Amino acid sequence: MRIAIIAYQGISPFMLSTPLAVFGEPFLASGHDVVVCGESNRISASGGLVIETTHLLDAAGHADLVILPGWRDASEPVSPAIVHQLRAAHERDALVAGLCLGAFGLAEAGLLDGRRATTHWARVAELGARYPAVRIDAKAIYVDDGQVVTSAGIAAGLDCCLHLLARLSGLAEANRVARHLVVAPQRGGEQPQLIERPAPASSAERRVAEMLEDLWANPVQSPTLDQLAARVGVSRRSLSRHIRARTGGSLGDWLRRARIARAQDMLLRGEKGLERIAAGSGFPDAPSLRKAFRGELGMTPTQWLARQRIG
Repeated sequence: MRIAIIAYQGISPFMLSTPLAVFGEPFLASGHDVVVCGESNRISASGGLVIETTHLLDAAGHADLVILPGWRDASEPVSPAIVHQLRAAHERDALVAGLCLGAFGLAEAGLLDGRRATTHWARVAELGARYPAVRIDAKAIYVDDGQVVTSAGIAAGLDCCLHLLARLSGLAEANRVARHLVVAPQRGGEQPQLIERPAPASSAERRVAEMLEDLWANPVQSPTLDQLAARVGVSRRSLSRHIRARTGGSLGDWLRRARIARAQDMLLRGEKGLERIAAGSGFPDAPSLRKAFRGELGMTPTQWLARQRIG
């Protein structure tokens, strides 16, 4: 798979390094061809850094996935040359992603008209005012709308890139890379951008975080809230509070998302039969699986799988 990451004058080195950390490291087993391309071969980045790249923007013309990692100023229009590459990628059915303020570039290219999208929470109102045809999800950390994907700010771009890697190479590879990067592998796109406490601090919070990761890794299990509270050594009420603070939702919400993620991975790996996939992902039957997909993603498992095709 050929992946083009667009660099521009004034780019944040962090935003540029985010997709490179996921797709460009030598430990990546799937071996995607990654290029950084810009309007010139010499890019002045923020913080006084200078980045040199051997590829110009036209290198994005052959990519299966084109990523715009942020933009230097939401009030400044994205350059016509970059907008042209984004539009051309979409027209040839490539996957296009806008990380953080990169959503403004996708909106300028007309790729978000009538679609769900998100961006940094501090700029969602501005995005909606400038591009009223966009269906903005102000809470999500990233939104996958088929061939167009957008993310919220900064660290959410990492979650979005891991999600894209799962689409390209499977959930197991994405989780392996996440562990290598020492980040949580389980943040779903619908998790709120702003939650009470995003990282564990106390020993109880660490135990809850480990318990949630275990549930994500094995969503077939169906423990009760009381059983889990006893396992981590807190009260039922305290556990509910810890889960909501960490995930933005309830235990049931978490399990449903974990099971959908497992079902998505099975679909991408070519598993056949919705009853088999439902049993392997923790749903009681195929109708329950379809209902969860429709409620969470607005489409059936078959429709979701069809939208994952790239190129």
